[in-house]
Amino acid sequence: MSSRNAREANLDDSQLVVVANRLPVDLEQLPDGTTRWKRSPGGLVTALEPVLRSNKGAWVGWPGVADVDVEPIVEDGLSMYPVRLSAQEIADYYEGFSNGTLWPLYHDVVVKPVYDRSWWNAYVKVNRRFAEETAKVARPNATVWIQDYQLQLVPKMLRMLRPDLTIGFFQHIPFPPIEIFMQLPWRAEIVEGLLGADLVGFHLPGGAQNFLYLANKLAGHTVTRGQIGVRSKFGEVNVGFRVVRVGAFPISIASSEIDELAKSKSVRARAKQIRAELGNPSRIMLGVDRLDYTKGINIRLLALSELFAEGRLDPADNVFVQLATPSRERVDHYMQMRDEIERNVGRINGDYGEVGRPVVHYIHRPIPRSELIAFFVAADVMLVTPVRDGMNLVAKEYVACRSDLGGALLLSEFTGAAMELRQSYLVNPHDLDGVKDTLIEALTQSKDEGRSRMRALRRQVLTHDVDKWAKAFLGALALPSEKS
Repeated sequence: MSSRNAREANLDDSQLVVVANRLPVDLEQLPDGTTRWKRSPGGLVTALEPVLRSNKGAWVGWPGVADVDVEPIVEDGLSMYPVRLSAQEIADYYEGFSNGTLWPLYHDVVVKPVYDRSWWNAYVKVNRRFAEETAKVARPNATVWIQDYQLQLVPKMLRMLRPDLTIGFFQHIPFPPIEIFMQLPWRAEIVEGLLGADLVGFHLPGGAQNFLYLANKLAGHTVTRGQIGVRSKFGEVNVGFRVVRVGAFPISIASSEIDELAKSKSVRARAKQIRAELGNPSRIMLGVDRLDYTKGINIRLLALSELFAEGRLDPADNVFVQLATPSRERVDHYMQMRDEIERNVGRINGDYGEVGRPVVHYIHRPIPRSELIAFFVAADVMLVTPVRDGMNLVAKEYVACRSDLGGALLLSEFTGAAMELRQSYLVNPHDLDGVKDTLIEALTQSKDEGRSRMRALRRQVLTHDVDKWAKAFLGALALPSEKS
């Protein structure tokens, strides 16, 4: 990956600027002591990178290392502009306000949010820095697409700096019920910050409706259109002489690409090898999650433990694999959760495993993409049990991998994906008996039932891919807007 005068190149060519907390690259330490930038994993990168490359776009974000000035980076037509953050700002803005305040608040207060004024002050300061860097990068009349809850103040700040820009904002996590959002001491500032955009997007109509209500009742703006459908209709908020559209845009995945990878001989061979390494059990259950308290990992562990104890599942014939990507490891709630999950894994294996044959295989590290797809192909049942999730792309990735029409998806009702993937085995993760019964149903489905469900799921996922999502949002953002 090369560096050059990216700012000049972008001012000449860029049609689109994406602003996100992180750049789509990580700094990799090589064995000889040198470093290089490598593409980072993640749903946001997968979703937006192809769109940017096709538009000669730019990406503004933090490069992932503290207290370091990084030169702009250009790779394959994509210009990346680093935003410098200090270690203290990472602690206060990112680990603090973003993930100690907003994340639990927006996920239905699964854990108690912390309302710390110093964290808020850091959030304002860092959002201003992102806005200022974007204002420097964007050419006249450019389109800027701001991403997610870490940067909710940037739309208004950027509009004040660059009123010529067309500004979109997309929220990748749930937007909470009004009664929960109103706990936030800085609630009005957040709503006004988002209303700096021309288009504010959410995964689901419910989140968009919550925001429209707040724009009217909390911020005092007139809502001229308030009924929102999943893909075609928008709410509209009058903000001074502007109209802000608000809509629902369910995000998806590069489904055709994943489908092709899953069909490759190497992946199929690796999937067969995985089954052999697990002892060729009758059925493999799989969980793939970032290690987060919203993901419901302990729910599925408890369900398995009780099913083994009740004799409804035979530990000799059934194996569960949990792939857990490390996440926010310096945040207290995450450290406590990891300890609890690992204790539960050890307890289940101690009670039901045999020498050389654990019933739960737990891996706490990032998994290469091809290996992950092989696990999807190998798994008989995919368990996706968050207590709250904006969308959950893992559920869609599993479906995209099953061209054989095998497998079953057990999916929490409290994911955004549940609205689209209605033929999955839907569960309320708070109802443990319901999770257990539905898991048994998924494990014992007939071949015809399984093929029928998976065929319908694949039709949805392959038709509504990430490219369609991005085009829908950018197309809506490009529409002229007039007051009703």
